[in-house]
Amino acid sequence: MNVALALTLAIIPAVIIVIYFYRKDKAKPEPKGLIIRIFLLGLFSTLPALILEMLISEFREILIPYHILYPVFKAFVVAALVEESLKLFIVRRVAFRKKCFDEIMDGIVYAVVAGMGFACLENILYVLGKGLSVAILRAFTAIPLHAAVSVIMGYYIGMAKFSKDKGTERLLICKGFLLAVFFHGLYDLCIFAVPIWNPFMALGIVPVLIWVIILARRKIKFALRQDLEAGRIKAPA
Repeated sequence: MNVALALTLAIIPAVIIVIYFYRKDKAKPEPKGLIIRIFLLGLFSTLPALILEMLISEFREILIPYHILYPVFKAFVVAALVEESLKLFIVRRVAFRKKCFDEIMDGIVYAVVAGMGFACLENILYVLGKGLSVAILRAFTAIPLHAAVSVIMGYYIGMAKFSKDKGTERLLICKGFLLAVFFHGLYDLCIFAVPIWNPFMALGIVPVLIWVIILARRKIKFALRQDLEAGRIKAPA
């Protein structure tokens, strides 16, 4: 295996998506230093995620006594719940109260950057373990999935930023988080269920990915329109 080529292919998709969303927010771009910080925190959050996932997996016999249900537990709890919790934690702690967080679209940008940081190191680990073909496959599947669910969660974080009260803020953040966990878990279930349920479960990856990307594109349009209507950004000349 050409390690340099594999690592390049593992990193480039995440970086391209970060650049795309940074430019998408062209009305009032976020501070580059903050973007880099969130990306690096997302990157390093992969390590505690791996530890948490291993610890939770150790208790699988107690938590999930039925072997046939384990793919559901692994997909929605071990993977999706842990990983999306860390992404949300980073955005809430690092960006949410910043003055530069002044558009709904900013929530999407910050969440995507955190998600791509996480996906970048996760991709590197997968590629080092399984080779070049995995880098190519994940570039068109896992990386877009991480980006799309981050868009959905980020949209609701952005909505929460401009909510009128704390109760609404919490509800919006919870909604975005649960949707991200749901779609992330549904995607992972199509993979984790293959050896236990049916090999054809893997075919579900494509419709799930298409579904979540369509929803993510809608959220981006909604965010830009709401920011424009609220006067947070100006209409393009």
